[in-house]
Amino acid sequence: MLDKSDTNVNKKASAPVYFSVHDIHAYYGESYIVQGVSMNVHEGEILALLGRNGAGKTSTLRAIARLDDPALIKGEIWLDHQPIHKMRAHEASKCGVALVPEDRRIIQGLTVEENIKLAQIEEPIGWSIERIYELFPRLGERRKQEGTTLSGGEQQMLAIGRALARDIKLLLLDEPYEGLAPVIVQEIEKTLKLIRAQGITTVIVEQNAVAALKLADRAIILDTGKVVFEGTAAEVLDNEKLRHEYLAI
Repeated sequence: MLDKSDTNVNKKASAPVYFSVHDIHAYYGESYIVQGVSMNVHEGEILALLGRNGAGKTSTLRAIARLDDPALIKGEIWLDHQPIHKMRAHEASKCGVALVPEDRRIIQGLTVEENIKLAQIEEPIGWSIERIYELFPRLGERRKQEGTTLSGGEQQMLAIGRALARDIKLLLLDEPYEGLAPVIVQEIEKTLKLIRAQGITTVIVEQNAVAALKLADRAIILDTGKVVFEGTAAEVLDNEKLRHEYLAI
């Protein structure tokens, strides 16, 4: 499999924008959570969406995936020329948007394989089950085991594998490293590089900012629902003042 993980960032920057968010605003009750967030992401790029707790990161992902009341979300979202902002969650899913939530949402009572097969009930179907098992051999070994009895790292693999079972263009990851041992984090990172090599665009929200930045091509930092920085991941890693002020690292 061709690994494009070292693709030059400048080459991507010159490519056409594949996924874009224009001036998104999201309200939850009387709370104004996402306040004019915009981003442009190129095909096959990994974007780290960072910030302290309560900065609006998860709310931004949910707005992109259309999981909340569309009436409470303003702005435009485009993926491969498709107006995601005009869609409901199931329509956005069919257009290639997949969110792996923080709690992973493994379905109780179903085996590993049944969790994956459930994602393939409707078109468009993505990776085959055997291809997912090639990516995650542990899932293949535990295919008949109930999904909720897996370890935390294995559940994260299952959640990502289930997303790939659909024909996705945009992978949204909410805290994929939470609660995982460093060796498992490294395994997930390798997997995300392989996914990037297949041309899938990824937005990752992660409190382990250093790990996310080492994986990502570019980064956006949010503070109280607003974008306070947009640039390369390397720029964030090299800017101690920025990291201390907005990421506490």
